[in-house]
Amino acid sequence: MSLQNDFESATRRVQTLGSTPDNATLLDLYALFKQATAGDVEGKQPSRLKIRERAKFDAWAQKKGMSQDEAKEAYITLVNSLVNS
Repeated sequence: MSLQNDFESATRRVQTLGSTPDNATLLDLYALFKQATAGDVEGKQPSRLKIRERAKFDAWAQKKGMSQDEAKEAYITLVNSLVNS
């Protein structure tokens, strides 16, 4: 299987988790997914009043410089650990 196929499989499997991961894990999943699919974050950081949007932006910004393939691999690893726990 290719990395892209493994990544797509992980994106489907994450939706079948028995319980919702904690917020930190959700943000990590989001950031890795965005880095894998869109690359480095762009644009302005949202206002502090937009707490959810800002948290997502900041989590994604922490992945800046990570290649899309590295992000896919990290996403797959994280999903596998969640599915197997």
